Amino acid sequence: MTETLDPEDRKIITLARSARARNAVPEGAAVRDETGRTYVAGTVALDSLKLSALRTAVAMAVAGGAKSLEAAAVVSEAATVPEADRAAVRDLGGPETPVLLAGPDGTPHTRLLAG
Repeated sequence: MTETLDPEDRKIITLARSARARNAVPEGAAVRDETGRTYVAGTVALDSLKLSALRTAVAMAVAGGAKSLEAAAVVSEAATVPEADRAAVRDLGGPETPVLLAGPDGTPHTRLLAG
């Protein structure tokens, strides 16, 4: 990604990276709702429940009363964001919601739309 990131987008990447590192999980994610609140999560890998970091962050936003999303970020070694994860963002934020993907060092390399 060669574009300059908005400071609020940089913030959610930093939060996602911190969640990944703090919890020693494969992915960290953060979403920003329509009021500017952020929700941060890591991968959930229990025997009875498996959720990506992004789907967990979206669920936390919904549980926290978010009505929409402005943006989402994932920090992972993955090359792309799976459709199921983008669908969760799309369900709450709409098809034009940006989803930023960054590597483990926090450097963003892909900007997708949820739709």
